[in-house]
Amino acid sequence: MGKKILIIDDERTIRLILEKFLSKNYDVIAKGDGYEALEWLEGNYPPDLVVCDIQMQPMDGYVFLEKFRQRGYTKHTPVIMLSGEESSKKRVECYNLGAQDFLCKPFNPEELEALIKKNLKPVRYAQQW
Repeated sequence: MGKKILIIDDERTIRLILEKFLSKNYDVIAKGDGYEALEWLEGNYPPDLVVCDIQMQPMDGYVFLEKFRQRGYTKHTPVIMLSGEESSKKRVECYNLGAQDFLCKPFNPEELEALIKKNLKPVRYAQQW
């Protein structure tokens, strides 16, 4: 079985695009908001990586990330945050809450794939340089 990626985004279209693109190389689980994702985590093995939108209702990505990091078994799981708004303040807030990377929407799927590889296999990825 491949690496497991949890996608959290309230936009169904984004979830479907990411599922289609990433399922070629990864085991993909998609949830519509932070509550759904946390509920899913209760009964399943943790993912190898999370891709999470910031602007969602009822639980936004900041709150999800904070709660996700508070769990012992997901404390070091890589998280890539997505946002439709590019601002240094948002990036810094995500990094301070424990995100490894930040990507603005609309994004290039190939850039997301590069960030995923970088976070799943950092040493191997660096050796390619």
